[in-house]
Amino acid sequence: MVTLAERLEQPFNCVTDLLRLYAVERGDHAALICAGKTLSYAALDAEVDRCAAALQRDGIAPLDPVAICATASIHYVVAFLGALRAGAAVAPLAPSSSAASLVGMIANAGARLMFVDEPVRELLAPVANEIVAKRISLDAAPPGGSFEEWTAAPGSVPTPVQIEPHWPFNIIYSSGTTGAPKGIVQPHGMRWVYAQRSVARGYGQDAIALISTPLYSNTTLVSFFPALTLGGTVVLMPKFEAGAYLELAERHRVTHAMLVPVQYQRLMDYPGFDRFDLSSFKAKFSTSAPFAAQLKADILRRWPGTLTEYYGMTEGGGSCELVANEFPDKLHTVGRPLQGHDIRLIDEQGREMSRGEVGEVVGHSPAMMTGYHGQPDKTAEAEWFDSSGRRFIRTGDMGRFDDDGFLTLLDRKKDMIISGGFNIYPSDLEAELRAHPDVADTSVVGVESAQWGETPVAFVVRREQASVTADALVTWANARLGRMQRIAAVVFVDTLPRSPIGKVLKRELRDMYRLAVHS
Repeated sequence: MVTLAERLEQPFNCVTDLLRLYAVERGDHAALICAGKTLSYAALDAEVDRCAAALQRDGIAPLDPVAICATASIHYVVAFLGALRAGAAVAPLAPSSSAASLVGMIANAGARLMFVDEPVRELLAPVANEIVAKRISLDAAPPGGSFEEWTAAPGSVPTPVQIEPHWPFNIIYSSGTTGAPKGIVQPHGMRWVYAQRSVARGYGQDAIALISTPLYSNTTLVSFFPALTLGGTVVLMPKFEAGAYLELAERHRVTHAMLVPVQYQRLMDYPGFDRFDLSSFKAKFSTSAPFAAQLKADILRRWPGTLTEYYGMTEGGGSCELVANEFPDKLHTVGRPLQGHDIRLIDEQGREMSRGEVGEVVGHSPAMMTGYHGQPDKTAEAEWFDSSGRRFIRTGDMGRFDDDGFLTLLDRKKDMIISGGFNIYPSDLEAELRAHPDVADTSVVGVESAQWGETPVAFVVRREQASVTADALVTWANARLGRMQRIAAVVFVDTLPRSPIGKVLKRELRDMYRLAVHS
């Protein structure tokens, strides 16, 4: 029998191939726990076979894209893994997106089949005629039946597919630095690299990972897939709530967690936090948003297990790691580059900066996206090459290395807002606001929020004789925006501050709002 250690030495393994091996070697071990239901590795493998066989029956061939847009569930996981076993590339989409945005992403991915749940079906109903993809319901549904009815008969086995490392594993949609949705293509080989390096973080056959962030996010997938790829157990929490999270963690003796900073804040603020037995935790991780040093320090004091912050991009490239327990004097940083990751800083002309100087963060690593799906021009914009021709991914973030090689992040080059761990792009919100007949000009900035980390505030110049109120404009805009895009407040101004070349000075707007709040 080939041991896990021997498998990890191999240049490549496919997650669904390993799933089949675990179904034979440790079939009774819990693979997935969700909403009170437990699926063993043997049962999960059989369900994945049924899904893959159904996809092949419906004409899905290797490399074809399959979309999923739903809340996390056991059926969601089966659909994701079934598509991978069939050789398809999975495009997991955010249910919080607007209907128009989803239409665009489905079209860009080229998906001919997608999995949805009831809320998404309702969201897409008005634009259903704009979507060519066949829709399969993950829950009980009207036309087309339920997921159980759609899958192949029990005992069905798909035609084997030999997965290649360079084949696309998933297409994750992120607006990047321009605000327009772009599909980030990540290959199977990249996911295998993540699994290999996760062994050093304690992932393995005894690991129990509590997943409470959505499955369309790379933040989630870098914890979810290593847990399954290495034979552990995933406890899936469809919707995060601090008290319920702590109860699950205690009940299942959870060892690993990946959370965004705002979730950590809510957990640490939970009145009964210290009553829960969290001694089973070996490792906790965070990424996706600014992580306050004081919050990290509080977690170190009160929550057992290591705390590691990652800084990187869904696109891949270089990543930094801060093991907070080992470097309590560096909590204001995002750590140092991971082994084998090349992180550099460049100026506006693409010239490398020296240590101590501020520049845009670019990175190279074994885990990098293939490119933006169907958008070669956008892919080229995201790339930088050094003098030897080595390819780097541009982050759009500004940073500075200290004398010990730790990276401190400063301002974000493109003013992206990160709210509750989700990326919000001001240009999307500004475009919606400008459609209102009373709005002459607008600029949206992110301001500090105790609940979300950051939240969008719009500065608006009204047209002459306009009568719209701030509250009415907020209501109007939020009815048209995605759930995670909603504007917290509107501030009316006579003019927007601009540079001599006409660029809106968003820093001045943030300062203006901060002064108004504290005055």
